[in-house]
Amino acid sequence: MKNPFLGTGIAIVTPFTIEGNVDHKALTSIVEFNINNGIDYIVISGTTGESVTITKQEKQDIIATIIKANNERLPLVLGIGGNNTAEVLHEIQTTDLSKFAGILSVSPYYSKPTQEGIYQHFKAVSQSCPVAIILYNVPGRTASNMSPETTLRLAKDFENIVAVKEAGNNVAQYLNLLKDKPDGFGVISGDDDLALTVALAGGDGVISVIGQALPKTFSKMIALGLAGEAKQAYKLHFEFMEITSLIFSENNPAGIKAVLQALDLCNDTVRLPLVVASDDLKQKINKYLAQFNS
Repeated sequence: MKNPFLGTGIAIVTPFTIEGNVDHKALTSIVEFNINNGIDYIVISGTTGESVTITKQEKQDIIATIIKANNERLPLVLGIGGNNTAEVLHEIQTTDLSKFAGILSVSPYYSKPTQEGIYQHFKAVSQSCPVAIILYNVPGRTASNMSPETTLRLAKDFENIVAVKEAGNNVAQYLNLLKDKPDGFGVISGDDDLALTVALAGGDGVISVIGQALPKTFSKMIALGLAGEAKQAYKLHFEFMEITSLIFSENNPAGIKAVLQALDLCNDTVRLPLVVASDDLKQKINKYLAQFNS
């Protein structure tokens, strides 16, 4: 199975009202804004969507809202992952995935499995999943790095494992994946600051955080990168360097929610243990947006 997830995907936030409830109106607006400005696919219920503090019922309601707003215009990817393999399999088996092009499944966190443990976890996921699978390696959050050897072993052994979202912020690891990957297997950047570099090196694009706030210019940058237009693409990359650094300087998604609030797309409310961006960070974000040429 060839990787169908190309270009700019977004790791969509879960907007909340000031009272802390899911803001479905704002969520609909963010989906529409991104579809109208060139995004290629939407990833639901990832880290940026605050998946760990969303209830099962809220997750179902968020899915329903996005499916309705999207109206089959873009491919949708659903986050289903964790460090309890049996629970991950149960969620896959009990979720209606008919509206999804694939799932994004994070490498098991906290437990710190061996590479063989990671392989066996994803083998079980593959055998239970009726749709395409994007592996998700984010060692800064999981405390466990999925090695390129393990990723490529999975890619070669299981046809429905079509790509990896690599978010180790490690250029050498990206290049090892790109050098040795089988034909059709996708290497997707999970690092906004390295997304263009990965695209130019032969990657398949990005699942972005900042992209959902500035989708028109960001998706143009990635398209230029995929076309090998390095000079034009890097002009846009340089424009994004400051804001990309800012949104991750305190926590994600507080930073991106501060940007989305400044753009009047949603509130900046997050759920504990996260807290909203500091006033200092908000001032820097507002100053950046005032001069950004979209």
